[in-house]
Amino acid sequence: MGYARKVGWVTAGLVIGAGACYCIYKLTRGRKQNKEKMAEGGSGDVDDAGDCSGARYNDWSDDDDDSNESKSIVWYPPWARIGTEAGTRARARARARATRARRAVQKRASPNSDDTILSPQELQKVLCLVEMSEKPYILEAALIALGNNAAYAFNRDIIRDLGGLPIVAKILNTRDPIVKEKALIVLNNLSVNAENQRRLKVYMNQVCDDTITSRLNSSVQLAGLRLLTNMTVTNEYQHMLANSISDFFRLFSAGNEETKLQVLKLLLNLAENPAMTRELLRAQVPSSLGSLFNKKENKEVILKLLVIFENINDNFKWEENEPTQNQCGEGSLFFFLKEFQVCADKVLGIESHHDFLVKVKVGKFMAKLAEHMFPKSQE
Repeated sequence: MGYARKVGWVTAGLVIGAGACYCIYKLTRGRKQNKEKMAEGGSGDVDDAGDCSGARYNDWSDDDDDSNESKSIVWYPPWARIGTEAGTRARARARARATRARRAVQKRASPNSDDTILSPQELQKVLCLVEMSEKPYILEAALIALGNNAAYAFNRDIIRDLGGLPIVAKILNTRDPIVKEKALIVLNNLSVNAENQRRLKVYMNQVCDDTITSRLNSSVQLAGLRLLTNMTVTNEYQHMLANSISDFFRLFSAGNEETKLQVLKLLLNLAENPAMTRELLRAQVPSSLGSLFNKKENKEVILKLLVIFENINDNFKWEENEPTQNQCGEGSLFFFLKEFQVCADKVLGIESHHDFLVKVKVGKFMAKLAEHMFPKSQE
């Protein structure tokens, strides 16, 4: 009797292990094909969305390199320490087990099955994995699968109807940066949908706080910025970021080139909306903002920053809003633009830039700035 019970437990363990290997294999397969389906941004479109004017930034997120594909299905035990002989053997055994499991399920899988696009039933199972599992490697694989499938418009509705939005959003509370990044990628792809945006707005404050407090230039921070950029494609939820604009300018000044460009996409979405102009002008900007106008700065960074300033000038009536300076503290963007001579020195310093488009933009910006800020003095 005892022997039969042991055999039963062993059999159950093998079945569960094979099922987990199959799920992870199914989730991680097809990532390379799906990456081509995930746009890199700039379309400005939202599924079924209306209020989207101008060149808005709608950023999709991409997964990590394909070189990590095999790593996502191999779990190393805690004692498999790198650099030790025992650890080397343990890691080799773990890789071998994963390889055998992958080959086993490949033989059992139907050759005509589509492992790239999951059916609603399969998506439901993946969501159950995300909701029930506590193992980081399973969560990562499941979130990668959801992110890939959320790249398709019809799947965004399916995942929402299956209750996937709160399930994935709950993962944002994790301390694992890799899992958190994958969850942000899923929400980012799902947010390219008007109804999904309406339901995801309740998480914007949390995403905003996490993005600002995350390690500078980290993958989590960039994923959070992309999600916030998608959520600000329309004007409907931009006001929720009003108190964080100063923090975005701080990230812009301190971040690397990739972070700078991502923050600029977000700020440009806000600058397109006249209702956000006052909030932008009230924002505190670092003293180093003017120093970004130099020949060494990336051309795209300079052009986008000038476009933001131009939009603010176009949306704000300087001669009718003189009392605004009483509502803006020193160090605000308002005073940065108001100090015309200081700003002119910084901007005119790149008139000798080697790029012709930069020169044209600088001239256009200076003309608009002079026209809007000193209309009476020119009479």
